[in-house]
Amino acid sequence: MTNLHLVDLDGAKSGRPVNRAVIQDICRQTSLSVEVGGGIRSLSQINSYLTSGVSRVILGSAALNDSDLVQEAIKQFGADQIVVGIDGKDGMVAVAGWLEQSAVKMADLMASMVAFGVNTFIATDISRDGTMTGPNVDQLSDLQTSFPQTTVIASGGIRNVADLSRLADAGIKAAIVGRAMATGDLPIETLAEVNQNVS
Repeated sequence: MTNLHLVDLDGAKSGRPVNRAVIQDICRQTSLSVEVGGGIRSLSQINSYLTSGVSRVILGSAALNDSDLVQEAIKQFGADQIVVGIDGKDGMVAVAGWLEQSAVKMADLMASMVAFGVNTFIATDISRDGTMTGPNVDQLSDLQTSFPQTTVIASGGIRNVADLSRLADAGIKAAIVGRAMATGDLPIETLAEVNQNVS
């Protein structure tokens, strides 16, 4: 395991980074590549994270509400440091920390972001996130197939090695594991083993 995914949930709801100091402290104490999302709405906030140990910044609601920010961020910081997180339910984008659902299709938002040069996406099915019911493999596979030049990172519902295998078989090269790690269903040792076997 080489990457750590962090989300400032307070930031996602308030629309500004809230737990930056804690995140910076985590970066100082780990050699993992850290990616951060939640409430990031400006170039200065992106720069602040990227100059304090964070490897990649995730833009979520901003991708829908401020496409100019994404375009400018890609220009200034490069596609390797900017990830777009697309949260959705029934194929439609959800925003503001999942408090609101838009009328925009996840695939349509991805298409507009690809046009700006975005090449990494975190796709979360919010109806499955934290539920331990398995990922939405069909949706993830459809998105990856529609945009083969990108990396679609699976998020939401992943509970065991079998889920990770199903994702790999569907062409998904990366996944975020949260609750399954906390419950012990997917301990860090198992994740490290899986990572070595698929690398």
